[in-house]
Amino acid sequence: MSLNDKPKPPEEKVDARTDWAMQALLWPMAATRMALETYLHWFPNGEPALPEERSETPLSWTTPNVIALQLASMRLRDFSRRGTGQPLLICAPFSLHEALVADFAPGHSLVETLQQGGMDRIYVTDWCSAAPEMRYLSIDNYLADLNVAVDEIGAPVDLIGLCQGGWLSLIYAARFPHKVRRLVLAGAPVDVSVSSELSRVVAGVPKEAFDGLVHQGEGIVSGKHTLRFWNMPLTRHDVEATLQRDVGDGSEESTALLARFENWDRKVLDLPGTFYLEVTNWIFRENRLAAGQFIALGRRIDLAEVTVPVFLLAGEKDNVVPLEQAFATARLLGTAPQWLEQTSEPCGHLALFMGRESLGRSWRRIVRWLQAGDDEVAEPRPRISA
Repeated sequence: MSLNDKPKPPEEKVDARTDWAMQALLWPMAATRMALETYLHWFPNGEPALPEERSETPLSWTTPNVIALQLASMRLRDFSRRGTGQPLLICAPFSLHEALVADFAPGHSLVETLQQGGMDRIYVTDWCSAAPEMRYLSIDNYLADLNVAVDEIGAPVDLIGLCQGGWLSLIYAARFPHKVRRLVLAGAPVDVSVSSELSRVVAGVPKEAFDGLVHQGEGIVSGKHTLRFWNMPLTRHDVEATLQRDVGDGSEESTALLARFENWDRKVLDLPGTFYLEVTNWIFRENRLAAGQFIALGRRIDLAEVTVPVFLLAGEKDNVVPLEQAFATARLLGTAPQWLEQTSEPCGHLALFMGRESLGRSWRRIVRWLQAGDDEVAEPRPRISA
C-alpha cells in the first residue's frame, strides 16, 4: 500500500509506538528487540517477513558535493562553495540509516540551511555500510577516521553531531581539544541514565543476547534483519511529523517527497559487530562516557575537560533522546556558562534534523551562534527556547 493511501490519524499523545523515529534512527533499540527475540526464541513459527524490498539505486544528495576523501569507514563529502573560511563538519549518526538525514530534500536539508545562512565550507561524514572485512572495526577506528577527516579539512573545525554522531563528536572534542573550535550536539545521547527508555530496555536484555546476535551475523549486524525484527509500519502521519509539513495533498511534489522518504527509510546500513557491542555495552548499558570511564584511543575521556563553546539542541517530544537527557550533558562539561547555549524544538527526534520548522528556527539561530565572534558568544544572556 502506498503511503498516499494511508489516512492521517488524529493528533495523539507521542509515545514509544507513535514516535516512528524510535526505529528510524536509533538502531540499538531495534537491535535490542531483535537480540531479545532471538535469545528467547520468540518466533517458533519462523521469522517475520522482511518489509517490501526497495530499489538498491542510491538516492541522490540534495546539495551538490564531491567526495573529498574515501576511507574504509566513510566518504567525506565536501559541500564547500569556496576554499576559505571557517570549516564545519557534520558528524552524521552511524546507525540504521544513511547520512542523507543531513541533506534529505529541499527545505528539509541541514546542509542547505547552513549554506543559506552564509556558511561556505561544509563537510559531512557519509558512513559506509559494513562489509565482512570490517567486522572488527571499533569505536576507536571510527574516532581515528574522524580525526583523519578533520586533518584533511584543516583544524580547528566547528563540529555538529547529530544523534549518535553527537556522542562521537563529544568524545572527539575531549580527545582532541585543539582541533574543535565550537561544538553543536543535536538530539545526542550522552548520559543515558537520565530519562532514558533505551537504557532501561538495553539493561533488561542479557549480554549474551547481543553477543549471539553478532555471532549469528558472522561479525556483522545486518540492517535489513534489524528492520525486519522491528517491522513498525510507517504512516503518512509519521512522515508529516518528521518533515513538519502536509504531504497528503496529492501534488507531484508531495508524492515525490513521500516516495523519497519511503526509499530512504528502507535503505539501511550494516554495522561492524565490534562497534555495535562497544556502543551497546559502553554507551547504553554501562554509561561509561557520562561516568568518566570511557577510554578513547588510549586516553580516559573526562568531559569536564571540554571547554569549547557548546550548543545543545533537544526535541520536546523526543522519545529517543528526551529533552532532559539532551540538556543533562551541560552539567558534565567544563564549558563556562557564558559559552554554553541550549534550546529546544516542539518536535520528535528526526524532525530536529529534517523538519522544515526546526531548520528554519533553531538551526538558523545556531548558524548565527557559529558565525558570532568570541566576544559575542561569551556575552551573558538568558537561555530561551526557540
